[in-house]
Amino acid sequence: MQKRWLLNEETDGELVQSLQENLGISENLAFLFAQKGIRNYEDAKAYFRPQLDQLHDPFLMKDMDRAVDRLSSALENGEKILVYGDYDVDGTTSVATFYGFLSETHDTLEFYIPDRYKEGYGVSKAGIEYAIESGFQLIVTLDCGIKAHDRVSQAQSAGIDVIICDHHTPGDELPTAYAVLDPKRTDCKYPYKELSGCGVGFKLLQAYCQRKEMSQDALLQYLDLLAVSIASDIVPITGENRVLTYFGLKKLNQDPRPGLKALVDLCKNRNDFTVSSIVFGIGPRINAAGRMDHARASVKLLLAKTEEDADAKASLINDKNDARRDFDNSITEEALLMIQSDEVLLNAKSTVLYKEDWHKGVIGIVASRCIEKHYRPTVILTESNGKVTGSARSVMGFDVYNAITECADLLDQYGGHMYAAGVTMEIENVKAFQEKFESVVASTITEDQLVPAIKIDLVIFLDDIHFKFYETLKQMGPFGPQNMQPVFVSENVHAENAKVLKEQHLKFTVKQEGTNGSIDAIGFGLGEYYDLVNSGMKFHMAYTIEENDFRGHKSLQLFIKDIKFE
Repeated sequence: MQKRWLLNEETDGELVQSLQENLGISENLAFLFAQKGIRNYEDAKAYFRPQLDQLHDPFLMKDMDRAVDRLSSALENGEKILVYGDYDVDGTTSVATFYGFLSETHDTLEFYIPDRYKEGYGVSKAGIEYAIESGFQLIVTLDCGIKAHDRVSQAQSAGIDVIICDHHTPGDELPTAYAVLDPKRTDCKYPYKELSGCGVGFKLLQAYCQRKEMSQDALLQYLDLLAVSIASDIVPITGENRVLTYFGLKKLNQDPRPGLKALVDLCKNRNDFTVSSIVFGIGPRINAAGRMDHARASVKLLLAKTEEDADAKASLINDKNDARRDFDNSITEEALLMIQSDEVLLNAKSTVLYKEDWHKGVIGIVASRCIEKHYRPTVILTESNGKVTGSARSVMGFDVYNAITECADLLDQYGGHMYAAGVTMEIENVKAFQEKFESVVASTITEDQLVPAIKIDLVIFLDDIHFKFYETLKQMGPFGPQNMQPVFVSENVHAENAKVLKEQHLKFTVKQEGTNGSIDAIGFGLGEYYDLVNSGMKFHMAYTIEENDFRGHKSLQLFIKDIKFE
């Protein structure tokens, strides 16, 4: 698939020179520092040496005082508290963190995860009825609730207070809950808006500890779960999220809780876990329980106290993940065939596919897989409990949540973010939704947004690549959305010893005229370029720099993102 290369050309030359002189660094590093918003030594220190004291005061969040007061009184008076979370990774880590921390000292809490298939996303009628029947006096929702107007009213009518901890975009009006914690509230002045759902719950616990003048050491033991939530929910790795992820990854790699250790062992990852390895290793396994059966299993795994218990629970979840992968592959093949065999779908600006027997648990994954082949906003729909439910995914720069909002008259329910959303509608509305969504996308998306882009940080020579340079790059992590690993371009290079691995991956030694060095490069899925690179033609190459550890011998290699021939 043809890709656009977007070279960062907005860097302030005077700032680059100032950083180079004042910090004693190379021009290339000064360019990268400037792109990260670093303007002086203090900025560099804050960026490269994250500290927990950089976290914001939780009481800056709207309604935090009310939430802490209500939670404190419920705990002091022995009220029954229901911790209610969504069934995805963010929701289950939220519940494991909130319930796990408070249940160490209080025994009046219980947790509740809705059934993806019987109850659907968010705060369900069945969940509120369970709370009423069981005599709960307080419900704390995590990673959901910001649009649960009817369910909150239902709980209040039964004398149950509700504290909402959510990070999704609110509607025009907020539910009439006792407290609504959501940094995306228009009237909330909290300095950082991009917390995960688990992050909002963590801030409530942080505020609770401050109010009670408790040490936060016990709470910080849950940072490994918080890092998993941040990585898996694809929120920006900037500001507060970057600090939390930095320390969460430290715990995950050095002293993970038994449940996460069991998942790490299943991933067979030889290196330290990063945001990326959580996204592709731990996250899918936690999600698999809710996709294939019930997400309670994930929470129980994350709360496991012993390695033996965790290993047994993780093994069962891994089996669910294997089954999920089979469904994912077969449905993706079916979806792609539907697109390729329909001229209208092939030429559309969006993809909206519906089949009543597709597995609800994998349709979000299928939407992402479709975008890899047909790069455009995509909604995959299936039938569940007499309704049509779907998952939407988007492309760089296009707000799929706004596009879905334009179709709200056809929907029973919807919610989400710029790049991912969920919908529920009546079966008879599917065709009208397909047509309206396509109309909205076609009238608002740009041609550039329909071509995948690679953001290039800097053009460098191969001679610029050495371990000292790489060690500084590595300290710019954790990498993730809005703090991506630097991507470089080297121009007029040529390949030697090219070969194709496993019939699809390209590997060669890359050299550059006028420089002395050579370095190994590998491009996953780029085997189609073999004949061209093997011909001796010069080309431009976009790549990231990685460390390869083979039998104790460490070397640098380039991970190819794309190749362009002149």
